[in-house]
Amino acid sequence: MPPETVTVPSATAKAAVGRASGGGERTQARARAARNHKIIVYTSRVLLLIALIGMWEWLARTAVIDPFNFSMPSRIWDQMRQWAVHGTPQGSLWEQIWYTLYEALLGWVIGVIGGVVLGIALGRIRFLAEVLGPYIKVLNALPRIVLAPIFLIWFGLGPASKVASAVVLVFFPVFFNAFQGAREVDRNLVSNARILGASNRQVTLQVVIPSATSWIFTSLHVSFGFALIGAIVGEYIGATKGLGLLVSASQGTFNAAGVYAAMVILAVVALLAEGLLSFLEKRLFRWKPAEPGTER
Repeated sequence: MPPETVTVPSATAKAAVGRASGGGERTQARARAARNHKIIVYTSRVLLLIALIGMWEWLARTAVIDPFNFSMPSRIWDQMRQWAVHGTPQGSLWEQIWYTLYEALLGWVIGVIGGVVLGIALGRIRFLAEVLGPYIKVLNALPRIVLAPIFLIWFGLGPASKVASAVVLVFFPVFFNAFQGAREVDRNLVSNARILGASNRQVTLQVVIPSATSWIFTSLHVSFGFALIGAIVGEYIGATKGLGLLVSASQGTFNAAGVYAAMVILAVVALLAEGLLSFLEKRLFRWKPAEPGTER
């Protein structure tokens, strides 16, 4: 019988196996380093927040700062707990949160849709941009917060005036980002689409809008905060419900804890909305490579 043949791995095969195992180890090491870095960052954030709250409480209790004007975290917590358990003078706390959130969300949706549609349209149609551009610049130069009293006169104390305030604050950042995104589309992509026989509508829907999506999402992170500001300012000036009315009522009774409590609730709502937008952005842009120094 012929002797059994023994295959001896070549030096090239050994090197390839070594590189593969080394690459896997490096990948795992980078993943561990990224997890450790994330843990350190989150821990540092929590410790910083605890330190700031503790310092605030200590300064107020030792009368270094006036607790009547600056309140203290323990009083703010008690105020929030009282509102949650017993309600506010205007009704349930959750009703006030929902009322403000409804106004902000509706204004945000309308402002985003209007900003995206008009921004893409002006970015694609130069004649339209030349005609409407000066008017949009003039409107953008106006201090939009002062429009809230005008909307109150026009639409009354109901949610319509707060939605209008939110719309005008949301529209412009979304519009300018959508407009810039439409202008910054790679011309080679547009040319290739036209060579393949795409119509203007197909180019806009299949090339321009997808390319401008990252610009639009950048504005969404900021614009929801603006929508909350618009709703709160409108409620502060005149309303029957909402967190802005809580701020106004607390200020009118010199209840500093109530003012800060409403601000804390608003901050929590804004952070939750920001987290949701970040989650949606990561889901939509999974195809996009992470920037250097970031983890997706």
